[in-house]
Amino acid sequence: MSGELLRAAYSVLLPAIGDLNLDEPVRRHLSRGGVSVLLGETRDEYIGRAMTQARRDAETQTKLASLTQHVAALAGGPVLIAVDQELGGIERLHQLVPAIPSRAQLKDLSAEVIEQRCYEMASVARRLGVNLFLAPIVDVVTGINPWLLNRHLGDDPVQVSRISCAFIRGVQRAGVIATAKHFPGHYATEHDPAIALATVHGPLELLEDNLQVFRQVIGAGVQAVMPGPAVFPAIDPDQSASTSARVIALLRDTLGFDGLIISDDLDAVSILRGNTLTDTAVASLAAGAHLLLVSSESGLDAIAEAIVSAVDEGTLERQVLLAASSKVRAVAKSQQSEPLIK
Repeated sequence: MSGELLRAAYSVLLPAIGDLNLDEPVRRHLSRGGVSVLLGETRDEYIGRAMTQARRDAETQTKLASLTQHVAALAGGPVLIAVDQELGGIERLHQLVPAIPSRAQLKDLSAEVIEQRCYEMASVARRLGVNLFLAPIVDVVTGINPWLLNRHLGDDPVQVSRISCAFIRGVQRAGVIATAKHFPGHYATEHDPAIALATVHGPLELLEDNLQVFRQVIGAGVQAVMPGPAVFPAIDPDQSASTSARVIALLRDTLGFDGLIISDDLDAVSILRGNTLTDTAVASLAAGAHLLLVSSESGLDAIAEAIVSAVDEGTLERQVLLAASSKVRAVAKSQQSEPLIK
């Protein structure tokens, strides 16, 4: 098995860990070519849209800065440290950084104030070593959507765009990459894609408000975009957005986005759609994703080896893997700096 390809395969994996400790699979991932980690949350925290009191009591700035330095040391170079730090949704960094306005407050604040508040929050995160936010959520939600309940910014595309662009300008001015999610916009879906098959029904015309917001955040310079977990039959009736070459082509070729494309959680039922995780990882890469979000407990070694095997067998183009790896490494290198808070 080619060493170059194996290192490339590890570098396109974004493993989510549950706390500020690195287990052996993640340590191996970093030592074998991995350059990113997501500081995740539990399922209960995800559903409750809040970190537990136990987590808030246990996690400190010093512990977080120590972890991010340890990750970089294991990787032997620049790394991406990601968190969900959403506007009005999940705030993984809780009291470790300055608070950002609530959803109720955002609509009454000017774009300049939102940008400044987000800059102040992200500046502290950056000094702690965090350099990638899987936020903002820019889905313009107009119908039922239990998955994004209490996480999205509303049904008005003008407001969603105004607030999201201010967030993006603020956090990226502080040196943290923003990720607009979830392309192409989940305006309505009856099921939680983490646990059930999710579909966004309707003609392409119903996506126009969502696509317009994505055009605007791309125009604002957002550095990363995350395709979502649902199927959009109007674009691709068979694949989720995170594994669909048609959906990613819409993002890249039609909307002109040339930044980092990060899959949604490949462990989600709606992304897997009955397939194995390894096949799903290969499909997401082949579709055009650069960085694959997976659980740290999902078998990182097996996924990396399956990606290399797919290249060897001709089901994944060698250059597609190497280009994705090069993209991820270049973005990580662009974020290189030492945390200042010890």
